[in-house]
Amino acid sequence: MTNFSRGDSFATGGKRMGWSNWSGSVTASGQLARPQSEDELAALVRSAKRLRVVGAGHSFMPLCESGDLIVSLEDMAGRVHVAADRRTAHIPAGWSIRRLTAALWDEGLALANQGDVNPQSLAGAMATGTHGTGVALGSLSTFARGFRLVGADGEARWCDAATNADLYQAQRLSLGLFGVATEIEVAVVPAFHLSERIEKRRWAEVRESFDALAQQHRHIEFWFFPHSDDVILKTLDPCDPCDPPPTTTDMEEASFRRILDISARLPFLTPVLQRLMMKSSLSGRRRGPAHAIFPSDRTIRFEEMEYEMPRAAGLDALADVVAWIRKKRLPVTFPFEYRTVAADDIWMSPMNAGPVAAISMHQYAKMPWQTLFAEAEAIFRGAGGRPHWAKRHRLNRADVAALYPMAGRYIAVRRAADPHGKFLNPHLEALFS
Repeated sequence: MTNFSRGDSFATGGKRMGWSNWSGSVTASGQLARPQSEDELAALVRSAKRLRVVGAGHSFMPLCESGDLIVSLEDMAGRVHVAADRRTAHIPAGWSIRRLTAALWDEGLALANQGDVNPQSLAGAMATGTHGTGVALGSLSTFARGFRLVGADGEARWCDAATNADLYQAQRLSLGLFGVATEIEVAVVPAFHLSERIEKRRWAEVRESFDALAQQHRHIEFWFFPHSDDVILKTLDPCDPCDPPPTTTDMEEASFRRILDISARLPFLTPVLQRLMMKSSLSGRRRGPAHAIFPSDRTIRFEEMEYEMPRAAGLDALADVVAWIRKKRLPVTFPFEYRTVAADDIWMSPMNAGPVAAISMHQYAKMPWQTLFAEAEAIFRGAGGRPHWAKRHRLNRADVAALYPMAGRYIAVRRAADPHGKFLNPHLEALFS
C-alpha cells in the first residue's frame, strides 16, 4: 500500500533552501536548481563539486541528500518520440510516470507494468529498481533500452547494449551514480485496459493458494495487517476497452487515519483495532485504461522497508515476521504488502538471482520505526532477502560485495564515469566509493 504525493521544495536561480522527501525523514540544505535545457544542465554539472538529482521525493533512503547542488529535471523541455516499429519510445527522463503514461496513451501505447503510485520520475524509478507486481513482469528498469546521460564532465553521451555497453549495464539501475539521464529509450506495448478486483480472504487460504493464484492473474498482490487473520487480495487482469474509472483508494483512508492516530497515542491498542477494522467488508471492482488502474490515491505518510525474497521463501518469511510481531504484540500499524517480480540480469538489481517475492513493511510516520525495521530486517536477511535500494535498509559496503557478484564491475564503471565522485553523497560513498 505504498503511497506518495509531491513533497519536494525547490527554488530556481541556485537559491539555498530546505528540501525533504515525501515522508519528511530525509532532508537536505543544498543549492537547488531547475534547468530548462540540456545546455543549462550541462553547465550546472560542469561547475558542481557534488550533485544529486531529485524527483518526487520517494526514496526513504538518503539517496538525494546533499549539502551541495540538488537538481530537478521537472522543467526540462522534451516530448515523446515513438519508434517506427512502435516497440520503443524516447522519453524525457525527468517526466513523472503519470505524465509519461498519459502521453503514451494518446499514442495508443502503454508501459507493460507500473507500481501502485505514479508521481515518481521515470529516471528515478528506473535508478532504484522500482516495480509493480506480476510473475512474468520485471521492474521498470527492465524496460530501459538506452540512455542519454550528461556525465561528470558535462558532456552528453548515449549508451545502450551496443554503445558504451558497460555504462548502459550499470545505468539500468544506477542510483544516480553515472550521470544525469535526460532521455531514456523505453520498451512500450499497445495500450490496454485492466479490471481490478479487491476482496477479503483468510490468510491461511491465501498462503496455501497464492502460487496458483499468481499464475491465474496478470497482476496479484495482497496486504496483510499482522494482527489480523485476514488479508486484502488485489488482482488485475486485461479486459475489454471501457470508460476511465473514478479516482479511488484501496481502502477508506479517513477511518484508517483515525485508527492510526489512536495507535500512535495508545500503541497497545493496535492489535484489537486492526482486528476490528478487518471485520468490515472490504471489496471493490473497477475497470479502465491500464495507466489509470495501476495507481491508487494515497495521502497517509509512513516509513517503508522492502525486501526482495527468493520467491520460494517469500510466504514463509512473511509468516515468520508476522509471528514475531504477534509474539511481542508490536504496534505495527500498517499492513505488509506482498508482490511478485520476475527475474532480470541487471547488475545491482535484487531480482538478478531469480524471481522474487517483494515484501514491504510500513510504519506510520508519527510512530517509531528504526528498531522495528532493524529487527525485521534480520529476519528478511536470514531468509536470503535483498533490500529495495530506495527503502529503509542497513547494508554496508561488505554486504553489497557479498550480495551482488557484479558489484566490483559496477564500482569500476562508476570510477571511470565519475573519477572525482561528483555524483556521490555520504550514503552512496559508504556503499560504492
